[in-house]
Amino acid sequence: MKNFWKQLKPPFLALAPMAGLTDSAYRTICRKNGADVVYTEMISIDALHYDSKKTLKMIEFNKKEKPVVLQLFGKRPELISKAVKIVEQAGYDGIDLNFGCPAKKVVAHEGGITLLKNLDLCHELVQAVCESTKLPVSVKTRVSIGKGKAKVTVLDFLDKIKDLPVSCLMLHGRTYEQAFSGEIDYEMMKAAKEKFKGVVIGNGGISEPEDAGKMLELTGVDGIGIARAIYGRPWIFQQTKDYIKKGKYSHPDLKKIKKIVLEHAEYNFQTKGEHGIVEMRKHLCWYFRGFPQATKLRQKLVRVETVQDIKKVLQGI
Repeated sequence: MKNFWKQLKPPFLALAPMAGLTDSAYRTICRKNGADVVYTEMISIDALHYDSKKTLKMIEFNKKEKPVVLQLFGKRPELISKAVKIVEQAGYDGIDLNFGCPAKKVVAHEGGITLLKNLDLCHELVQAVCESTKLPVSVKTRVSIGKGKAKVTVLDFLDKIKDLPVSCLMLHGRTYEQAFSGEIDYEMMKAAKEKFKGVVIGNGGISEPEDAGKMLELTGVDGIGIARAIYGRPWIFQQTKDYIKKGKYSHPDLKKIKKIVLEHAEYNFQTKGEHGIVEMRKHLCWYFRGFPQATKLRQKLVRVETVQDIKKVLQGI
């Protein structure tokens, strides 16, 4: 089976995994607007093992998204084999393991970034995935967790899994304690890039194309993972590509934005029905942040129930 990571030409751009956001519809939109590879939302290993209907629905995708990586989270190696087989059968291009999520709900169950406190378990989890699949395996984590003698860094993590055939590392440049604010540790990211033999994607603190350029320059990573900056801005991928290549980029006009919004809404309806339009409401508010009379516009957008409702609101802008 081909390892698609080796076919991506640096510097490439990835849509980073985000719960409740990087569903099939938005992954498709981001691919159409410049993302080179996309990640799913976090998918529970336990839920796949026990055949959760909701989770099995979540892992459906369309070919327009490829290459697409499914991100797994969990802490029970014994459940991994069945979960991985389901992912393979679904047709994904790669499998990622989450060792970086700082969300309270995940941390409370000793998952995500807290797994770094038990490097033996980290190794067991990665090994279980590698032994259960022919797909390329990747991992996502942060630069560190803990303070003083209890501190564990990404370098410790990489030392622990160095005997395993991991193809890619996505590294968020902040600590667990920083969550989503504060300075990016470019030096630690650079050190991780030098230590890890596979592909490294830099993530965290990317708000504008210029941030991606800075991270590439200071760390030498192979790609950039864009996360929260995509809220209402799927075109940031193309803007970032233009900035890296030409040193400048342009902003989409209203006509272009409306076209993207309608495509997004239609994909959401196709994949989730009426509930997909309800979920679109948050995206619609993000798409039109900062527009004239944004408050009045939001009042209309949060009430839409159909694609036709969205079209009517857009006609009035």
